[in-house]
Amino acid sequence: MIVVHHLENSRSQRVLWLLEELGLAYEVKRYERDRETMLAPPELKRVHPLGKSPVIVDGAVTVAETGAIVEYLLDTYDPEGRLRPPPATEARRRFTYWLHFAEGSAMPPLLMKLVFDRVRSAPVPFFIKPVVKGIADKVTGSFIAPNIAAQLAFMEAELSARPWFAGEAFSAADVMMSFPLEAAAARAGLDARYPKLQDWLKRVHARAAYGRALERGGPYSIIG
Repeated sequence: MIVVHHLENSRSQRVLWLLEELGLAYEVKRYERDRETMLAPPELKRVHPLGKSPVIVDGAVTVAETGAIVEYLLDTYDPEGRLRPPPATEARRRFTYWLHFAEGSAMPPLLMKLVFDRVRSAPVPFFIKPVVKGIADKVTGSFIAPNIAAQLAFMEAELSARPWFAGEAFSAADVMMSFPLEAAAARAGLDARYPKLQDWLKRVHARAAYGRALERGGPYSIIG
């Protein structure tokens, strides 16, 4: 039995979704965030030294990092390639690109936006607040927001050419891309200016496996 160490409102929701798409049996061990810091609880360090989620335990094998977990599950439990295009094809190259783009390119500016939004609203002495706000506004306006806008425009153009990120068929690359695009919709300007991305999110959320994963994982919302 695969055990998923699942942190609420986190990237690990994608692992539950992939397991549902693959039709695999699994157990969910759910963790709640600290209500003040919103960080993972210390209990997760018993599973992995960094104390982060997701982590899966499959018999004697422990795997952390969402992308690594996705690749492990596909290598181990999807030999027919239902959720990964055949090797040495354009679709497979696109699949690999978007699988890594999700965490390597899409998430860093979204995470930075979250951090600087919190810096902007953090309680500080009144005489320092204008300085703190000014720095946060400058970094957001000159670096974070332009990067997010450029990425959204790029992804919108990509989905204008094909229905799914790897090509004509849904794949695990779409599973990986769900979290950054949900985060962008929640707090980073993914709106009606990006109809293809909005349509993609609607189709993703309508998948039966996505719904089953929400039932297994518990309440899910993007931290903003």
